[in-house]
Amino acid sequence: MNSSGGLAKNSLGVFESIIMGIAGTAPAFSVAVTSAAIVASVGVLSVGSILYCGLIMFGITLAFIHLSKIQPNAGASYAWVGHVFGPNWGFFAGWGLLIASIFFMVSATIPAASSTLLLLAPEQAQDTRFITAIAAVWLTVVSLIVGRGIKHSSFMQIALTLFESVILGVLIVAGLMSYWNHPAHPPSFVWVSPLSFSPQVFATGALTAIFFFWGWDVTMNLSEESKGGSNNSDGAAGKGAFWSVINMMLFFVLMMVVVLMVLTDQEIADSGTNVLFAIANKLFPAPWSYLAVFCTIFSTVGTIETQILQFSRSMFAMARDGMLHPVYAKVHERWKTPWVATFVIWFLGIFLLFSSSFMPSVKVILTSSILAIGFQICFYMSLTGFACAWHYRGQMKVSVGAALGYVIWPAFSGAFMVFVAIYSIPTFDSFTIMMGVGGLLLGFLPLAFNRKKSFRKSL
Repeated sequence: MNSSGGLAKNSLGVFESIIMGIAGTAPAFSVAVTSAAIVASVGVLSVGSILYCGLIMFGITLAFIHLSKIQPNAGASYAWVGHVFGPNWGFFAGWGLLIASIFFMVSATIPAASSTLLLLAPEQAQDTRFITAIAAVWLTVVSLIVGRGIKHSSFMQIALTLFESVILGVLIVAGLMSYWNHPAHPPSFVWVSPLSFSPQVFATGALTAIFFFWGWDVTMNLSEESKGGSNNSDGAAGKGAFWSVINMMLFFVLMMVVVLMVLTDQEIADSGTNVLFAIANKLFPAPWSYLAVFCTIFSTVGTIETQILQFSRSMFAMARDGMLHPVYAKVHERWKTPWVATFVIWFLGIFLLFSSSFMPSVKVILTSSILAIGFQICFYMSLTGFACAWHYRGQMKVSVGAALGYVIWPAFSGAFMVFVAIYSIPTFDSFTIMMGVGGLLLGFLPLAFNRKKSFRKSL
């Protein structure tokens, strides 16, 4: 083993980076898990919430792409925010991602487990004990694959994402064709009209809609392992981020339209984490409808993989810089992966999974974790948007396009995320506040510990 450097350079091309970005947002998983929550919150305005949050997220995408010009770094947001605003702000940007990824191990593996049980033991599909046990198996298998190397991970992602894309494409086309003349919810411009939203409704829908788009930034955490030289905004990582977000904006809007056209409000609520299966059941006879279940499983497994990659690379970069204990920067000599950091998220994920088995229902677990993750996404991505705007503030004098792309759009996106995060806190229950806000505040402990250790070394 070695403790510094050592990641596999030039391993991912543009196509693989795009696949990683798409897999990170997990199209089937996001729709399956989040549709019921967002429809319950804002009804048919879910379509507009997703569209406008996509445009806001694109401003953050521009921030990541432009900041990557500073230097490709596995820490991404952590490294670039730290470069612009100082190491403490950078630490908390990275810490926000780490905490969100840990909670995501619960909110992601549970749908994979419930879908697996839907195929193998339908009568146990809502039993939290069975679900957490199967979820632990999925987390262990994916962690082993990620630990074996970035190429193993990318090959797996290509296979899973292509299968997922074909199934989702069929569901979209079949849904539009079958229910265009008799939709459960007749399509209307009201769904996307800005006038349909009050500030409260928009903030409520936005916190859930942001969860749809989270994960594409894994491409930037893999920038040290991607092709493109020193300027990854022109290389595989930057292009992967750009095109994956564009594709996801189009897909999520179309998919939410199909969900509303095919399913009634009651059917959406009853479907829980199996919205895609509910759609497929109305479009295709068994056993073909069960392909949607496989689709959800594959998508969930794919996004678990990308979040483990994102967590391990961020922790590796923070440890490499001395912001966390150096043991987390250890890289496997043969596989060129940060194996200790990968083990950490596996262990914490297993711990949280079995802790969650004592909660009353799957719905409670998912709702709390999704809201907490949404809050943490807003935190670290807003810092990235502000860092880009401040670092490139000189572009305001260059041209309108430069001012918009480098400063105005990223800054507006960052400000919007701050608004959503602050606005949402009063709506949280005590458990969600503990996960969302408490998880961030917990970062003061390792920050203080490593400061003290650095001070002692300097004496």
